[in-house]
Amino acid sequence: MTLPTGAAPRHTSAPRGLPTADEAVAHTLLNCLLREVSGPEHQTAVADDRLLLRLPRCGVLLRVALRRTSLLGAHRFTGPVTEQRDGDTWAEVGWRRLADYAQAELSLRTGVRNEEFLEQITSSHRNIRAALAAGPRPAAADRHLSYVASEQSLVFGHRFHPTPKARTGDADSWASYAPEAAASFPLRHLAVREGLIAEESAEPGAAHPLDRLDRLNHDDGPVVPTGYRLLPAHPWQYELLREHPALREALTRGDVIDLGEGGTPFAATASVRTLYDGETFLKFSLNIRITNCVRKNASYELAGAVALTRLLRPALTDLAVRFPGSAVLREPAYRGLALPGPDGVPDLALLEGFGVIVREGLSRRQLPGTTALLAAAVADEYPTGPGHISHLIDGAGPQVALDWWEAYLELLLPPVLAAYFDHGLVLEPHLQNVVVCVDDDGMPAQVLLRDLEGAKLLPEHHADALAALPPEVAGPMTYDAERGWDRVVYCLLVNHVAEMLAALADLHPETEPALWAKVRATLQNYAGRFGCPPRLAALLAGVPLPAKANLLTRWERKADREAGYVRLPSPLAEDVLSGATGTDTPWNAR
Repeated sequence: MTLPTGAAPRHTSAPRGLPTADEAVAHTLLNCLLREVSGPEHQTAVADDRLLLRLPRCGVLLRVALRRTSLLGAHRFTGPVTEQRDGDTWAEVGWRRLADYAQAELSLRTGVRNEEFLEQITSSHRNIRAALAAGPRPAAADRHLSYVASEQSLVFGHRFHPTPKARTGDADSWASYAPEAAASFPLRHLAVREGLIAEESAEPGAAHPLDRLDRLNHDDGPVVPTGYRLLPAHPWQYELLREHPALREALTRGDVIDLGEGGTPFAATASVRTLYDGETFLKFSLNIRITNCVRKNASYELAGAVALTRLLRPALTDLAVRFPGSAVLREPAYRGLALPGPDGVPDLALLEGFGVIVREGLSRRQLPGTTALLAAAVADEYPTGPGHISHLIDGAGPQVALDWWEAYLELLLPPVLAAYFDHGLVLEPHLQNVVVCVDDDGMPAQVLLRDLEGAKLLPEHHADALAALPPEVAGPMTYDAERGWDRVVYCLLVNHVAEMLAALADLHPETEPALWAKVRATLQNYAGRFGCPPRLAALLAGVPLPAKANLLTRWERKADREAGYVRLPSPLAEDVLSGATGTDTPWNAR
């Protein structure tokens, strides 16, 4: 029951409006079941512009109308999901019933129970409904506001994650701090005795963005007393930790002084806990579970960000010279609270809970005269913000879309491949980790990659550097070559390229084969210029592509690092593309 690899996509129009929260949750669950459960077991088919999907262990046959099919199998759905009842009768399946079916199928398939699953789906539905009620983000007045609007426009989240908007925490706090609510707020400021500050810097002055907050926040000059250092805190995190006994005692002793909230507002970005004031990104800990994880900076991640910034300086300089249309935002400093616990070592809950990572602001790397936009907002299935691809090319014909795509691929693919093959560096260029900078015509001019938490090193390239680090820092900083390659290909091609391609194909569906041909051509150009190692040769030959198994990972409650992969039939093989396009199609011309 599988759509044959290379089958020509069906050509229909872009979405005419936003889905309801019910439809969004049902379609996302169906995406996950298709990719990770029914698809790999050949329990799917496309017939009469509908997807049929069987959950064999439950004995359930589902159906949904297709707005557009996809060469990768990442189809676009429209309308309700239905199930077969009593022969040829089809009845609508609400998102709750579909979630029940998913839970039953996964329980039977894995032998594992997950009592959190349905509540997490319910949480995701509740938050999508609230975001839809808030309305779309309007067009912004300047470049900075356009960027912030793109960060805050992800209403539906990852469409191949079963609970993309699930989160803990009370609703009032979310309304104050969530990006979907266009949250912007002042930080909480603590003055901490110098001897109780934990801090590392990759270069002199790297922590200056933290110290400058004291000078900017008060017209009469700095208010942090002599002998103290400023430690900014996410105000929500401060509320979550303020009753910690060691913190209360430190406040009573005067080792920590609560200076209150104030100063320049910071905007919540798509990750929720990373905030931006137009100058600097500050990545805070937040003891809230969002999708899979409690979003705190582990102690090894604090040290690891600075260590990677220091270790990667030569590699990132080389990549910037060879590929001037791309850059990586460094994370050159962290600061935290080192209050001793009963055993005399810093209390880990407070060290990690108040640890903040300094990330370079856009202006440090961004080309002048460009507008930065979060790639996930540009590639969203639905135009929920002003940075969407439909606004960038604004009704232009298919040739403009192909030209836009060619320029984008040349900026994105070569530096990520060179990082892996030449420097043993695994970058994670998924949609939420990439900022695309466009010129005044909406054309791609630069890509910026961010978030060193996901960057890893291949041990065979960096043995001496890793040996010099504490084992608890070096260990989480590495992938073996095979796992690293899976991560690169998944983030680069399946999560990012395929989704950006899909957004373009929604505007001009007949171009989908030509868009994939551009991907192949860019990979071939790289191979011609820089060599074609076996892993790249296999990619060009059409080996299956790794897709991160978000549904199974969430179901089995694994850490993200332990996530497995399913394999998708690749649309990159030359014979697949020629079969999909036909030799006489005009889209083969370029």
